Amino acid sequence: MTLLFALFFIPIISFSQPFSPTEIERYKTEAQRVKIIRDTYGVPHVYGKTDADAVFGLLYAQCEESFRKVEENNLEMLGRLSEVYGEEQLYNDLEMRLIYDTSAAIADYHKSPAWLHKLLDAAADGVNYYLYKHPEVKPAVLTRFEPWFALLRTNGSISATQNGGVTSQDIKNLYPAKNNAVSYIDKKIPFYDVDPTGSNGFAVAPSKTASKNAILYINPHVTFYFRSEAQMVSEEGLQAYGAVTWGTFFVFQGFNENCGWMHTSGATDVADLFIETTVKKGDSIFTRYDNELVPVKTKPVVIRYKKGDGFREQTFTTYYTNHGPVMGSRDGKWLSLRENNRSLPALMQSWLRTKAKGFDDFKRNMDLRSNTSDNTVFADNKGNIAYWHGNYVPKRNKNVDYSLPVDGSSSTSDWKGLFALDEIVHVYNPATGFIQNCNSTPFTVSGKSSPKQQNYPGYMAPDGENFRGLNAARLLSRPKDFTIDKMINEVGYNHHLAAFDHLLPRLLKDYEALSASHPLKNELGEAIGLLRAWNKSSSDSSIASTVAIEFGYRFLQKAPAVANPYKASYAVEQLQATLAATTSNERMSLLSETLKDLEKRFGTWKIAWGEVNRYQRPADGKFDDAQPSMPVGLAAATFGSLPSFASRRLPGLNKRYGVSGNSFIACVEFGKRVRAKSIITGGQSFDPSNKHYTDQAKGYINGQFKEVLFYKEDVLKHVEKQYYPGE
Repeated sequence: MTLLFALFFIPIISFSQPFSPTEIERYKTEAQRVKIIRDTYGVPHVYGKTDADAVFGLLYAQCEESFRKVEENNLEMLGRLSEVYGEEQLYNDLEMRLIYDTSAAIADYHKSPAWLHKLLDAAADGVNYYLYKHPEVKPAVLTRFEPWFALLRTNGSISATQNGGVTSQDIKNLYPAKNNAVSYIDKKIPFYDVDPTGSNGFAVAPSKTASKNAILYINPHVTFYFRSEAQMVSEEGLQAYGAVTWGTFFVFQGFNENCGWMHTSGATDVADLFIETTVKKGDSIFTRYDNELVPVKTKPVVIRYKKGDGFREQTFTTYYTNHGPVMGSRDGKWLSLRENNRSLPALMQSWLRTKAKGFDDFKRNMDLRSNTSDNTVFADNKGNIAYWHGNYVPKRNKNVDYSLPVDGSSSTSDWKGLFALDEIVHVYNPATGFIQNCNSTPFTVSGKSSPKQQNYPGYMAPDGENFRGLNAARLLSRPKDFTIDKMINEVGYNHHLAAFDHLLPRLLKDYEALSASHPLKNELGEAIGLLRAWNKSSSDSSIASTVAIEFGYRFLQKAPAVANPYKASYAVEQLQATLAATTSNERMSLLSETLKDLEKRFGTWKIAWGEVNRYQRPADGKFDDAQPSMPVGLAAATFGSLPSFASRRLPGLNKRYGVSGNSFIACVEFGKRVRAKSIITGGQSFDPSNKHYTDQAKGYINGQFKEVLFYKEDVLKHVEKQYYPGE
């Protein structure tokens, strides 16, 4: 193993590449074929003659809203965040460079079909034209965008990387940095420290709706402001509306006039680590594979990182086996990664789904089987509803445990191709008339019509049950005539915290077990009385909500490790394990600590949840108790809240502030004409002085959605401004 470290210092300078007259003329011509109409909420409706024109306009509109986010998402995929944030991102960048091969992305760009080639060119042109027209905007790193950039993030997920379970220490073992103290943000963080992000997807069939049309509820839970809301329309049949991840050119979660799609994150095993047996001969390294020695390929990876007023570089010699990149070593053994994080078919699938004409067309698109990170909830205008748990699922040896690194020296551990689409866990038009997935097991997705766990290998759906899933199934199984408003108010924004259906009875029992002379009997009496009368639904005016949720966070910090890490992330098994690992006295002491902490922060523990739990959108990202904020009655997905509002109490602050959860949300009914309502976190603008910075905040907090302007005649009735890109 070789490590080179460049000790020279490179001053920070501008690497601007001026655009050529030919390029500028091309940009201007493209811009004249695009019209952007921003409605009275600032949402961009992009109209182009061709699909490529719509892509050009979409990327231009994204840059208008937040060029910083467009650039940062590209820097993440390029493995170049260190150039902005310094050495602390070194190992994150190294991981991305190992997994995301830019040379492969460039090769895919050159061999992409003509229709996709046009879209890739248009995406880069839209960003570059924005930079040309806005010289006052100073990129952190990327002064020119290349069309192959889009072939790195080939889906729109918030978690773009499947690394098979490699840890930060594994990477450091094989690729030590010059500075051993360099930090690394390990993605395996206990769920009680970081609330699950995930998502909710609901579909109801005509048998359960008042209009006898299918309804789809689109509810991603991501870091606030991770996606924007937009519409793309062209004369080539494109008419997609929904959530767009910054820097990508397709609607990731949304709908067209025929159908809609919602993606939730899942735990389907799509990446594996292989333990390699290495043999060194002279200066060459080989790995054993059956009876052969297979050469190991090497490649230098140069990471440039910011240091003071300049840059330094570090070069790692990286390794690649017949299974994939060597991600690190554990117990002295190399670990190589088999995965499919990035591919040309994946980007094609992401685009083509936006133009699907209904279930059959959408299913043909799903048969590309290149989506490695998401489950899919679907509905269309013919009344079909469907669900797929994952999409790209490798076949594996039934006698090998792939939850652990497997033997790479034997072909018996290798993947055996992919499962056919109808072989993966799925549901088509269930008799129960509903589908729900909340990042939970697919075996409760449609009540009695759910797939049977025994029919599938464990690695296909290792997901555990969570409290959101339990609550959603309960609400959707009711024999109701759902409408858009009922789906929003009675399901999507249902405040019931199902975790306390399990936790609260035990807590009340713990209190009853205290002797009359126990010092906590009197101290906790009033709080227990409030909890006993509480309906287990969060509310901004509820003191019981404050006591329960603050206790809940404190309690879950006692969570032990469980055997199945997938189930640990999804709450039900973890809560049960935590109850088993704590005693009655410990839980009563935790409740006492909760009350004392609230008294210290607010002068009394009798404080309403909305006074503790706040929405604030500071321009610099720094929350401040002294600055204006809004009360929020929502709670985190951790406790089973369907409308997730994960808040943090940061050092030096007494209140909690929302950081992730509900983002873009839409409820869509597919009749002869599409009707939909939507809301986003805060507002469309990233400029604090703009009226669209927080104009949707109250609606977002209270579940009061705005009407989606899907048809152009409706958009034209609500125009704030319309223009060609560059005007």
